[in-house]
Amino acid sequence: MPSFWRAFRHLVGQNKVKFVSLNPGRSYCSPMFIALELCLAAICLPLALMFPRIGESWLESIENWGSQFARRKGLVVLLTAVVSLGLRLALLPILPIPQPKVSDEFSYLLLADTFAHGRLSNPPHPMWVHFETFHVNWHPTYASMYYPGYGLFLAFGEVVLGHPFWGVWLSTGLMCAAIVWALQAWMPPGWALVGGMLVIIRLGTFSYWADSYWGGAVAALGGALAFGALPRIRQSQRVRDSLLLALGMALLAYTRPYEGMFFCIPILAALFLWLRPKGRGYRAVAMRVILPTALVMVFAFGILGFYFYHVTGSPFTTPYQVNIRTYGLLYFPWQEVKSVPEFHHAFLRDFYRGGAVLGWYELARHHQVKLQVLKAFVVWLFFFGPILTLPWLTSLLAGKPRKPWKFFSSDFGFMLLLCAITYISCMLTIYLGQPHYVAHLAVVFYAMTLLLMRGLYDSDKPSLKFLVRAVPIVCVLLFLARVAAPLAHLNPNPSWNRTWCSQDEQNLARARIMEELGNHPGKHLVIVRYRETHNFIMDEWVYNSANINESKVIWARDMGAQNAELIRYFNDRQVWLAQPDDNPSKLSNYVQ
Repeated sequence: MPSFWRAFRHLVGQNKVKFVSLNPGRSYCSPMFIALELCLAAICLPLALMFPRIGESWLESIENWGSQFARRKGLVVLLTAVVSLGLRLALLPILPIPQPKVSDEFSYLLLADTFAHGRLSNPPHPMWVHFETFHVNWHPTYASMYYPGYGLFLAFGEVVLGHPFWGVWLSTGLMCAAIVWALQAWMPPGWALVGGMLVIIRLGTFSYWADSYWGGAVAALGGALAFGALPRIRQSQRVRDSLLLALGMALLAYTRPYEGMFFCIPILAALFLWLRPKGRGYRAVAMRVILPTALVMVFAFGILGFYFYHVTGSPFTTPYQVNIRTYGLLYFPWQEVKSVPEFHHAFLRDFYRGGAVLGWYELARHHQVKLQVLKAFVVWLFFFGPILTLPWLTSLLAGKPRKPWKFFSSDFGFMLLLCAITYISCMLTIYLGQPHYVAHLAVVFYAMTLLLMRGLYDSDKPSLKFLVRAVPIVCVLLFLARVAAPLAHLNPNPSWNRTWCSQDEQNLARARIMEELGNHPGKHLVIVRYRETHNFIMDEWVYNSANINESKVIWARDMGAQNAELIRYFNDRQVWLAQPDDNPSKLSNYVQ
């Protein structure tokens, strides 16, 4: 390994797991930061009316300098990536490398570990029934049910930098840079620079996209490449931009193909309408746009089909489909509840045929309005929050009610249509969803917000210009407050109300056992025994790496008398009993 990478790995200490908070003390939840953000946004309104010119000369000098610097577009894109990556490194003392807990995270880590071992899938294990868990297929191969895009980044982090987290870190930096690059094609460079700062703060540091193993950075990267290439192709029809468009769409196919399809259709339709080749111009469009895009997409789908073939046995069957068929997972409200083969474990039956899935199914069938309001709230809370909602409310109030269509530009109208069509994919499913379900819309959300801010800034009203200036200032203040919170002995409680600074839950107890057994000689088999009241959805421990037999630690679920066959199979391992529901979680020698 080159000396640079050895020094990097030593610097960040990626193999060291920090389980105890560096600053024990009081705690706060993300709602506290939402309340703070709401208060600061509300304070901006009276200040805009009473002191609209406060700090104007100082702010104008900063804006003039920023406008000059922003003209160096390539440097701005590069600097955005460097700042995003550097800030996340600097935050490691208060935001260490995360430990997975959500079942999706373990599935993505299995995908990454499979790639890291140079395989596309793994053979089914003879004792697979002891390892059966959420979001993992066991037949025809042992593999994650998810698409390969995010796993490739995690695998890169595992192989090249020594830990999957560095794949998250890299994808987040690329996402921030790609969003700035995309914004530069839709607005003046100065506003794109402002957007870059907002993206770094709101997505690239404390968000779960940068601090977990199931975020939306790769899908957002794909969306930014496709969205940013569109106006560039319209203007110059360069092959380079066509390739970037195809790369962005390919990333969406490799991460979120269902939602990505809704995103790509209006982009391709707009591209066709804008170009409309005629006469001799048709050949240029075909050679510079259609052919490069088609070649990349054919190649990308060919590789994807090859992956599906090795995982499921068919290039047209996805691992996700296999998982749905195996467990009868419901996805749309018009689907019928079908019987599936008998579940081997009660917790799987309770999840797929109990309240977890059927609860959302019934809500979607009988309370659609309530479900859609909840979905919209999830998206708003993460991508906008109170402070980025301020330009929207101000624009609506400052516009002309009699002719609202004249308030928005044609670019803004296209973005609004793109969001509406793409969001349909989220509305159709039965689940509340997570922000990364529409991660590819992140660049569009920021572009629309910045266009509104630009319109308010160019008005002749000092109060509107003050409100625009207040948005990035408040975001910086909130970021500094979040950085300083642990120093004041305020540690964040994990929260499922996902905001720009909410922290995911982490399974520190399981990670402690992994570290303890990793330092213990020999190989180990851990049988996990839950209580009847255990919450499997939020706290599942039975996940394993790609090569189970060669793993230092193997996790299996307690199956009573059937444990004997598992112990006989792994007769060279020391057997332990883990009891997650004890307080604290307990590890002891297993006694038959």
